[in-house]
Parts: sequence; C-alpha cells; structure tokens
Amino acid sequence: MADIMNMVDELSKLTVIETAELVKQLETKWGVSAAAPVAVAAAGAPAGAAAPVAEAKTAFDVILASVPADKKIAVIKAVREVKAGLGLAEAKALVEGAPKPVLEGANKADSDAAKKKLEEAGAKVEVK
Repeated sequence: MADIMNMVDELSKLTVIETAELVKQLETKWGVSAAAPVAVAAAGAPAGAAAPVAEAKTAFDVILASVPADKKIAVIKAVREVKAGLGLAEAKALVEGAPKPVLEGANKADSDAAKKKLEEAGAKVEVK
C-alpha cells in the first residue's frame, strides 16, 4: 500500500506535458489505445494531473426546428431530397410536426449538406 501511495505522490508532481509523455510511453509498452490509459490516469490521479482527451464527434442529428408557413412546400421538397426514400405524405408530416429529426447518426459531411439544403429552402435547422 505504501508503494501505491508513493506512486500517487510522484504522479501528482508531473506536469501536463510529462503526463502526456507518460501516457504515450505506456501505450507503446502495453500496446493499448489512448482512451483507456487517459481515463485510468484521470480517474486515479488527483485533479489537474491529467485530463481525458475529448473524442471528436462523428455522428450528428439534423433536426428540423421550424418552418415558416410560406416556405412549407420548398422545405418538403428539400426534406425528400435529404432523406432518401421518403414519400410525399411522410415528408409533409415531418415538416408539419417540426421540431423533428430529419437525419439521425449522420456523418459530418451529410449533416452539413442536409442543413444547408434545408436552410436554403427556408427552414430553421439544428445539428446536434
């Protein structure tokens, strides 16, 4: 138990740069990814010793927030272009039921393209 306390004390003295270097060396030595060692270091070390690396978001939801009444037809057409295989009745119901998700779990490029197309048609769109 005393050895563990000594290790905690020593790790607490490391700077952020030294901690990052330690993580890299442990990854190489143990053959693991950055996610596991960083999470363990952050949970086991005192505050300020190491911060977990934020993962880049890869899945986005495109939500139709609102549609002006005078732009409804254009937005219905845009929804049908964005969401393949959607019939006219389904697209109309989606537009009239706003706020509703148009795309869920889309990649960055698809979500940006959908947002642009829907906004050009006159809709207010949120990407989460």
